Amino acid sequence: MTRQSEFIPRRRFLSKAASAGVFTFLAPEMLSGATPKAYTVQQIIDMILKEGNLKPIPDTVDTIKSGSSDLPVTGIVTTMFATASVIEQAAKLKANFIIAHEPTFYNHRDDPEWIKHNEIVKKKQALLEKHKIAVWRFHDYCHSLKPDAIRYGVVKKAGWTQYYKNESPALTIPAMTLGDLVKHLKNKLGIQKLRVVGDLGQQCSKLAIMPGAAGGQRQVSIAEAEKPDVLIVGETPEWEGVEYARDGRLLGSKMALIVLGHAVSEEPGMEYFVEWLQPKVSGLKVTHVASGDPFQWV
Repeated sequence: MTRQSEFIPRRRFLSKAASAGVFTFLAPEMLSGATPKAYTVQQIIDMILKEGNLKPIPDTVDTIKSGSSDLPVTGIVTTMFATASVIEQAAKLKANFIIAHEPTFYNHRDDPEWIKHNEIVKKKQALLEKHKIAVWRFHDYCHSLKPDAIRYGVVKKAGWTQYYKNESPALTIPAMTLGDLVKHLKNKLGIQKLRVVGDLGQQCSKLAIMPGAAGGQRQVSIAEAEKPDVLIVGETPEWEGVEYARDGRLLGSKMALIVLGHAVSEEPGMEYFVEWLQPKVSGLKVTHVASGDPFQWV
């Protein structure tokens, strides 16, 4: 049945959706009123792996964290973290399948017994059960897509796709000052505050973009190999990447460091994944709900 909300004028609809941090893409079948095809959670997962030409990853963390594989899917939400607020928003959207990039239960393996008798885990499990929502982590396979959906999503949202070559974290953009680069990233990625090591007046052109938490060793390795003007990361251990950048500058290097924040640095990738997935799931609504920056700045 076609709902009246589907006929909201495009500009007005996009404006309202953007202001709410929710981005929805509708398949042509939905607009035409055709009967949606039924999918189970496992069928969606299998389709993603097939369409992405993704080989099985041994011991992957990309497993179902809540719900069952044979659950019929009524709608899909993509997000960084399946937070309590994202779960509630999914329920309001009548979407019972959340595809989350990061853990749901606060540890890499999503082991609910990681800390025994964890009351927050129990409450979250109860919330998921209340709304009958399945959660699948999409991390290892997400980064295995060509292009890597997370980095590509960041590059796309920053407006730099024309400079992105060969899946490399390094790309060269028109020169600007570090201060202007910070403003550009804050504006394009919707980030309130950034942390920076460097001279805001220095000229920057070559960047190395590593969203999320690649780890200090990998970040420093990329910096040594690529020699970027700016290393842009989601997060880095302060005693590794940050001290490397600080000492580097004290010892003659000009490389600056920008720390975006883990959640906000990878969210654009899960937003982009909606565009990748929606045409492949005939008739199902796929919506990105941002989990957002967990911090408040005081």
